[in-house]
Amino acid sequence: MAAGRIGTQIASHRGGAILWPENSLLAFRRALALPAEQLEIDVHLTADGEVAVIHDATLDRTTDGTGPVRVQSMAALRRLRLKGTDGEGVPGLAEVVALVREAGRILRLEIKADGTGHPYPGLVPACLAVLDAAGMRDRTVLMSFEPMTVAAAAAAGGFQRRVLLMGSRPWHGMGPEGAIALARACHADEFGLTIADWDAASVAAFRAAGLGVSAWGTNDEASIRCGFALGMDAIATDDPSLALRLRG
Repeated sequence: MAAGRIGTQIASHRGGAILWPENSLLAFRRALALPAEQLEIDVHLTADGEVAVIHDATLDRTTDGTGPVRVQSMAALRRLRLKGTDGEGVPGLAEVVALVREAGRILRLEIKADGTGHPYPGLVPACLAVLDAAGMRDRTVLMSFEPMTVAAAAAAGGFQRRVLLMGSRPWHGMGPEGAIALARACHADEFGLTIADWDAASVAAFRAAGLGVSAWGTNDEASIRCGFALGMDAIATDDPSLALRLRG
């Protein structure tokens, strides 16, 4: 158990969504003031081909706007207001990359699908342009639920790691053997599940296949301790302060 705790990196999920407004510059600055190794963010493509940092494909839950992110320009998204902030707009990827670079941390970048569940054409190259302008490609862990997005990242090369994420339903349908085959097919280095879906046997299977393991949903003491005990390479948590205290 101790080895897992020492080796498990902590990623502030959406900047620490329990503590601060998710995917906001306020959250990112405060998360980066902590000694967590990674900052986790989500990105979507805008109407003018820019990269917006926001979790949902729609604006309604986290901003004072409505409708799809995809139909808005980056300038229009900046004019919106993120709920819970003092008037912040939706940030662009370049702003967040600059903060992570200055803090000397690792960016954990999840490339989201559009509102129909399909990958955005051109989103991987758009992200690469921003990362390369800042010299941050090799300090970025790229993640996606879409195998084709992970494969595109593998073809581009240069990322610190490529992570295939999987939801509970497909995971329970295919299990470790099928998931390992899929991860290998899209050239992932690591496989990510919600912490509730991991167990010691599954972790051992991925380790034996030469793949890393990570988890999200580690947001309370029990789930964080589970991630450490299982020896995750990284856990993404909405409460990085708690995770840091528990890791000691």
